[in-house]
Amino acid sequence: MCGITGYIGDNKTTDILIDGLKRLEYRGYDSCGIAAVDGKNRLYLKRVSGRVDALDKLVAAEPVKGAHAGVGHTRWATHGAPSEDNAHPHTDCSSEVVVVHNGIIENYLDLKEKLLAGGHKFKSETDTEVIAHIVEEKLKSLHVQASAARADMLEPVFFEAFRRAVADLKGSFAISVVWAKCPGMILAARMHSPLVVGLGKGENFIASDVSAFLKHTKRVVFLNDGEMAAVKKDGIDFYTFQGKKVAKEPVTIQWDSTMAEKGGYKHFMLKEIHEQAEAVENTLRGRLLPIGGDILRSEIGLSAEAMKSFSSLQFIACGTAYHAALVGRVLFENFGIAAHADVASEFTDRAKLMAPNTLVIAISQSGETADTLFAVREAKASGAKVLAITNTVGATLTREADYVLHTHCGPEIGVASTKAFLGQLAAIYLLAGHFAAARGRLTGTDARNYAEELLKIPRLIEETLEKEKEIAKVADSFASSEHFLFISRHINYPIALEGALKIKEIAYVHAEGYAAGEMKHGPIAIIYKGMPLLAVAPSGRTLDLMAGNIEEAKARGADVVAIVDEASKKTVKASRYLVLPTTGELFTPMLTVIPLQIFAYYVALAKKCDIDKPRNLAKSVTVR
Repeated sequence: MCGITGYIGDNKTTDILIDGLKRLEYRGYDSCGIAAVDGKNRLYLKRVSGRVDALDKLVAAEPVKGAHAGVGHTRWATHGAPSEDNAHPHTDCSSEVVVVHNGIIENYLDLKEKLLAGGHKFKSETDTEVIAHIVEEKLKSLHVQASAARADMLEPVFFEAFRRAVADLKGSFAISVVWAKCPGMILAARMHSPLVVGLGKGENFIASDVSAFLKHTKRVVFLNDGEMAAVKKDGIDFYTFQGKKVAKEPVTIQWDSTMAEKGGYKHFMLKEIHEQAEAVENTLRGRLLPIGGDILRSEIGLSAEAMKSFSSLQFIACGTAYHAALVGRVLFENFGIAAHADVASEFTDRAKLMAPNTLVIAISQSGETADTLFAVREAKASGAKVLAITNTVGATLTREADYVLHTHCGPEIGVASTKAFLGQLAAIYLLAGHFAAARGRLTGTDARNYAEELLKIPRLIEETLEKEKEIAKVADSFASSEHFLFISRHINYPIALEGALKIKEIAYVHAEGYAAGEMKHGPIAIIYKGMPLLAVAPSGRTLDLMAGNIEEAKARGADVVAIVDEASKKTVKASRYLVLPTTGELFTPMLTVIPLQIFAYYVALAKKCDIDKPRNLAKSVTVR
């Protein structure tokens, strides 16, 4: 998730681009930049490492006159640490082709090697820069004599060069490109990453979402996957990637600018809950198949041989990330791989007692969690290798770890983690599959089934999200409750903990998460008539035991909401059911957590809590 802006028209281009970036900064804030072309085909490029305010000051100090076309970008890093060199826009060797990009170019290393062999010089570590050089190469192949041609004569050539460049790309992308020799047109393309065009009068806009230009126009056209746009100030044409022209009808946006930033959702948290299918898909994309091979070697340096060599795994994390770690422990143990999970703040003594050749897996959304960083240093002092799972490129954790697996979830604005948690789970399932296959614990049909089931999860998440209204109705019936109990077993026990944490974080109520088998060892005493109890009970090896635990709670007066699938619903007796799509037992945590997130959200909404910024909490805990 990054923010793209584009403008063509006779108004102040740089002002419009920067204003758009400020409205898109929630999508990324590692670095930013703008590029504009003036009436004499001169390129103006300004970039900074940091926030848009810094860019605004830089542009104000060195303004450009006469620019009528340009693009801008605010970055959430995926390839290359946050820095000015890695900030967008990126240029080709001649500094005439300018590109901004949102997404991941999966084959960028192969493309980059070919371009380097052809004499191209790169200035960044990003995957995006290859696009500028590919467009440059395609222009050369079309034998452009740019110096002898008028800009309007070059437009068809520019379009064809861009179309051919896009055809070489694999992955997810939203791209906008400007060519200094052809300043009357901006080109854009979309595949698996949002891009929208705004229709003005004598001016037009491009952006990652409508909030960037909503103050200028509410008439928009949303690009679909596999579509391109040729944007001029007096009109826009739309095409397929094959170059076939398509007709598209504009729509009128009814949101205000604040709602637009949130995609029409009332809060960032709800928006991010609905982005979880995409978060999982982005984390898995290009990394899963062939399962058990050396697919992770090129990205993070972790070979199949290395996976075989570790004697055990040790997860360390805090808060929600710790619950992901607990799921990971059960998952790896299911494949016969010794694993432990500890809260990072309590890891000091365990670090000294780890078995030789232990791989420590440190999980942190921000990569700056102080307790996790301290635990990593303790582990490394004891001789362990560290693998980091984080959502933030260039964070301290990534610099201290031996291996880094980034979750590609985009920035998470809501303080209470949702999509970052699903991204962490996706990364853990990805690692578990590769480790198990490399060690011969997952082979043949079982390996294929594991991969196929994991790849189905994003669609099953979407199906689960369709239950939102039903979940909201259940939540509303408990809006006045001040005590909640969450229970489950085995791989979903951490999900009970996560459900309790979510409602505590944003609704400010007392909640407990327990392993269901522990109920009779004390917690059953707190149950009173009408107390809400959420039981996570999908089909699996512990279902009969869960059904018994639910009966025990009901007998003491608990009002039970059961999170089930169609099969387990037949076994569990509850007051109310939330029925989820069916998946394999091991994969159920990636679905069962979603109704608990939505439930917590609607309880907090009914209580009129500050959902995106809950009291006393911060997004990144950087003190011990």
